[in-house]
Amino acid sequence: MADKPKTLKPRLPRGLADREAADIRAIDAMVDKIAAVFERYGFDPVDTPLIEYTETLGKFLPDTDRPNEGVFSFQDEDESWLSLRYDLTAPLARYFAENYQKLPKPYRSYRAGWVFRNEKPGPGRFRQFMQLDADTVGSSSPAADAEMAMMMADVLEGLGLARGSYLVKFSNRKIFDGLLDSMGFDQIVDAGRRLKVLRAIDKFDRLGVEGVRQLLDRGRKDESGDFTSGAELGEAGAQIVVEFLTGESIHNPSAEIAPQDNPALTNMKGGIGIQVPPTLVRNKLDLQNPTFLSGMDEANQIKLIVEGAGYGPDRIRFEPSVVRGLEYYTGPVFEAELTFPVTNEKGQQVVFGSVAGGGRYDGLVSRFRSEPVPATGFSIGVSRLAEALRLTGNLKTETAAGPVVVLVMDRDRMGDYQQMVAELRNAGIRAEMFLGNPKNFGKQLAYADQRNSPAAIIEGGDERAKGEIQIKDLIAGKRASADIEDNEAWRAERPGQFSVKRENLVAEIRKLIAKQAGK
Repeated sequence: MADKPKTLKPRLPRGLADREAADIRAIDAMVDKIAAVFERYGFDPVDTPLIEYTETLGKFLPDTDRPNEGVFSFQDEDESWLSLRYDLTAPLARYFAENYQKLPKPYRSYRAGWVFRNEKPGPGRFRQFMQLDADTVGSSSPAADAEMAMMMADVLEGLGLARGSYLVKFSNRKIFDGLLDSMGFDQIVDAGRRLKVLRAIDKFDRLGVEGVRQLLDRGRKDESGDFTSGAELGEAGAQIVVEFLTGESIHNPSAEIAPQDNPALTNMKGGIGIQVPPTLVRNKLDLQNPTFLSGMDEANQIKLIVEGAGYGPDRIRFEPSVVRGLEYYTGPVFEAELTFPVTNEKGQQVVFGSVAGGGRYDGLVSRFRSEPVPATGFSIGVSRLAEALRLTGNLKTETAAGPVVVLVMDRDRMGDYQQMVAELRNAGIRAEMFLGNPKNFGKQLAYADQRNSPAAIIEGGDERAKGEIQIKDLIAGKRASADIEDNEAWRAERPGQFSVKRENLVAEIRKLIAKQAGK
C-alpha cells in the first residue's frame, strides 16, 4: 500500500498579514480620497519598483558581508545586491536623479505602495505595510514645507475627521541644532549626547516635562523598571531645554525676563510670530548662531504662510517638541496627530497620536548628484490612519454587496443560464452562475447567502414554460424568514420571492438593488 502523500501545513509567515475583500475595498477608498487631495494640490502619481539596488537605500544598511539587517536582500546573478524597498522616499530620490533632465523642477509627486522591514515583528508591527507619500523635490522654499502641512490638514478633513480632532504640528531641526551649538555641544565630539537630547525631546508629548527632564539629565526608569541613560546635561542644561520646549520659565519664575520689558521675548506658542523665549537671554546663550536663526526664520515663514492661507492654530501649530527622523531630516519637520482619546491594551485612555509625519531631507537626492537638491515631503501610515478612521466611523468595512447568483436548475440549459449572467454583466450588474454541484438546491441558496448576494435567479421547467423567472430577494427573505416558525410555512410563503417576465430580468434586478440601497 502506497504511503499517503504528505500535505503541507498552511502557515502565514510572521509579521505578515492576509487582506480580505472588505479591508481591501475600505483601504482603496481611503487612498482614493487622499489622492484626490494630492491631485487638487497639483501633485502627480508616480510608482517605483518594489526592488532597488541595495546601495540606493543608503543609511538603513549595515556594513556587513550580507546587507540583510533592516531590509530583505538577495544577490542578483551578476552578484549585485538587491533589496525590497524600506520606504518610498529613497526610491523617489533615485527616480528623480535618474530622470533629472526630463522632470520639471520642482517635481511634485505622490505614491502609495508596500514597503518591507526585516525587523522583529510584534503587536501592530509588521514586516510588510503600506505607505502613502507626497514630496516636492527641487525647492528650498519654506512655502513647500508649509504646503505639506496644509495638505496634511486637508487630507484628514477630506477623510471625514472633524476639525478639533486632529492637529498638524511643525518645528525645525535647525532650532535645536543651533541651541545645542550655543550650549557648547560639538557636532562631532558630542554627537551621541546631542542625539540623546533630541530623543528625549521627541518623547515630550508622551512623558511630559519631568520625564523629559530626567532623560536630559541622569536618565529615567520607566514603570517596568527599565532604565534609559540620560544625556547628562546637568540640572541647569536640562532646565534650558525644558524651558525652551514649554516657552516659559517653569523652574524659577523670578528669573524670567517679562515680555513687557522686552517685546521681542514673547511666548514661543503665542504672539504674531514665533519668538525667542527668555530662557536663552537669561542664560546668555548665543542668539546669533546662524543655524538657530535660520531655523527660527523658516519656522516663522511657515507660520506666516499657513495663517495667511486660513489655517489657524486649531489646525496647524508650531510645537518645538517636534523633532522626528533624528538622523534623516535637515530642517522643517511636521507631524499630524489625532487628538481624540482611545483605550490602549492596558485599558487606559490615551490620545490616539501620530498618523503622518515628514520634513525636509535636503541630503538624500544629493547622494546621486554633485549639486545640492532640496526636498521635502511627508508619509502617511495607511494602516494606522485606517484604524483611526474605523474608530471615528469614517471607514466603512462592512462586507460589500455580492453578485447576483443565477441558480442552475437544469444541467442541459447551462447556456441559457449563462445568457442571463451575460445580460446582467453587460448592464453593469455584478453577476455569476453557480459553478458548484447543482443537485442540491439548498446549497445553491446557501452559497448565494455566503456571497452576500442581493438576489438569486431561479428558472426551472415551470418558469421556462411560462416565459418567466423567479427572483429571490435574499435581503428581504432573511428578514421575513425570521418571523416564520416552520419549514412548511416557509415553503408556502417563499419570503422575498416573486415572478417576473424573463425579458424584464435586468430592469427588475436594477429596481431591486436600488430598493435595497434605499434609493
